[in-house]
Amino acid sequence: MSGASAKGVETLIGQWHGPFGLPGFDRIEVEAFAPAFDAAMAKARAEIDAIAGDPAAPSFANTIEAMERAEAELDRVSAIFFNIAGAHSSDALEALRRDLSPKLSAHGSATMMNAALFARIDGLMRAIDTLGLTAEQRRVLTLYHRMFRRAGAKLEGADRARLTAVMSRLASLGTAFGQNVLADEKSWEMELAPGDLEGLPDFVVAAAAEAARERGRAGHVVTLSRSLIVPFLQFSPRRDLREKAFRAWVARGANGGETDNRAIVAETLALREERARLLGYPTFAAFKLETEMAKTPEAVRDLLTAVWTPARARAEADAARLGALMREDGVNGDLEPWDWRYYSAIRQKREHDLDEAELKPYLELDHMIAAAFDVAGRLFGLDFTPVDAPLYHPDARAWEVRRDGRHMGVFIGDYFARPSKRSGAWCSSFRAQSKFDGEVRPIVVNVCNFAKAPEGAANLLTFDDARTLFHEFGHALHNLLSDVTYPFISGTSVARDFVELPSQLYEHWLSVPEILARHARHARTGEPMPADLLERLLAARNYDQGFATVEYVTSAMVDLDFHAGPAPADPMAAEAATLGRLGVPHAIRMRHATPHFAHVFTGDGYSSGYYSYMWSEVMDADAFAAFEETGDPFDPAMAGRLAASVYSAGGSRDAAELYAEFRGRLPGVEALLRQRGLLDPV
Repeated sequence: MSGASAKGVETLIGQWHGPFGLPGFDRIEVEAFAPAFDAAMAKARAEIDAIAGDPAAPSFANTIEAMERAEAELDRVSAIFFNIAGAHSSDALEALRRDLSPKLSAHGSATMMNAALFARIDGLMRAIDTLGLTAEQRRVLTLYHRMFRRAGAKLEGADRARLTAVMSRLASLGTAFGQNVLADEKSWEMELAPGDLEGLPDFVVAAAAEAARERGRAGHVVTLSRSLIVPFLQFSPRRDLREKAFRAWVARGANGGETDNRAIVAETLALREERARLLGYPTFAAFKLETEMAKTPEAVRDLLTAVWTPARARAEADAARLGALMREDGVNGDLEPWDWRYYSAIRQKREHDLDEAELKPYLELDHMIAAAFDVAGRLFGLDFTPVDAPLYHPDARAWEVRRDGRHMGVFIGDYFARPSKRSGAWCSSFRAQSKFDGEVRPIVVNVCNFAKAPEGAANLLTFDDARTLFHEFGHALHNLLSDVTYPFISGTSVARDFVELPSQLYEHWLSVPEILARHARHARTGEPMPADLLERLLAARNYDQGFATVEYVTSAMVDLDFHAGPAPADPMAAEAATLGRLGVPHAIRMRHATPHFAHVFTGDGYSSGYYSYMWSEVMDADAFAAFEETGDPFDPAMAGRLAASVYSAGGSRDAAELYAEFRGRLPGVEALLRQRGLLDPV
């Protein structure tokens, strides 16, 4: 790119001077990203080379602390770029991301394989007991040493060069995978004629109209946004349209042509296996899980198997009930995946007198944001005040977070689906908490894909949407409450199968009756949710858990099988073999089919690690039970322990140690089965 101004580059890599240290989003020049990255990488390389070549004897200060500072400019431009590229992308940003992926990978490899730098870190590690380090410093040094070793610092010659090439190619493949899924999501829509709207609740009709408007169309369309397509599958009586929409949804990344991800998956799995073997591990899963709480593929498989058996039995029994409803409706043949949600909604109405159309007016977006803030205030003493500052998109909003008058950070919420945003929901940071060079407070963002209502109408959520909002806000609190010295272990920088504990645990407070009674108010009348509706909602909290657990465990088991043995030459055949071995009910599909399994293939964050949501759920079920045992979901002493041992501790200690400090022990799988209602008779 050309034409970038010096001021534009400085906006990206210099200190940020917006309110509370926010980036100057209104001054960002897209053309400035490329030169900003070049300048930041060059500065980082010079800093790292200076550390490696320092004639002074290695110390924690001149090596580890210096490394914590070395990439400050690169961290700033990366935070802005990757957050915007995920939440509000463009053709220019996507092209730059493809160009940057191998460059950033090469930069990382050059750092991790810098022999002189690793020699300093290795020397410090061997002398760790003589350095007079604090407990946190010992932890940081240990993790740095482990990171370098696992990145190939000990490799030499051809193996070193080959690992560098493998990592570069994997970075490019991950970028291409994610962009292909986004392209498929952006390009597909199903127009709804007036007659196709019959049977749809008003909120689905409104969301379809807004989706059409967002795409410059008149009328109504269904898109592949989960917050639109799932309600359509729940409520549309048109089986033919449900089938068309469902098939498009599950075909993302597998439509042939330039956006087909199946060859990318095969190459990715082969390269991951090669990476593991170069580093001395028998499989990629063995390599990846070494640093997690689970430790081994066998432990992961044991957990998934323990949950699978009762979940499958529950799902099979539910499928029989739904099939009977379908036949009542005059439809013969098998219950299909595009039928499940529709007949499940009918069954839920019959058994619990509950449906989304009745519930949704009480789950207005701003009310649910207020509920999440209220819980944070009652548990952790946090206050939230809106911030008037330019952000990267008009839909994004910001709040200053304070506790006892002290600034704790800035929270940004970006909640609505749009074609420029990748699917899903996530939490990220523009800046991490630290205090080794003075107090630095975090800037955290939650990104969701809720269906946006037309202008002037209330933005209504499903209960699942509200749970997602609480989930991502739990991640945000993990960053906002972080209280460690070094950025390397700040906030969510923890084991992958521990990182979901603060988020999944936070979901529990959405269902606390007094929170719903206070915040679940009708969007039009302002009346609180009626007591009988609240009772019916809470009584149905475990409804359809057979389906939810099966679709999740199948994805987790496929992910594990992909990485726990030889890389399959034909991943789609391997996926089918895993599903066949499990005996998955015909009408349930994986939550994330392989060609659009972004958790696993846009990077290796959740590769061999999709199980981690369930591993964390074992803990979150047990952790919330600790509050229930006190008789107060906001028990101050328990909340204080939770803050100290989980939300504030970052990666300062081993995850199992942190949890045991909070709860006094580690939990068993029974808490999870009880939470999901899978111990109840089918």
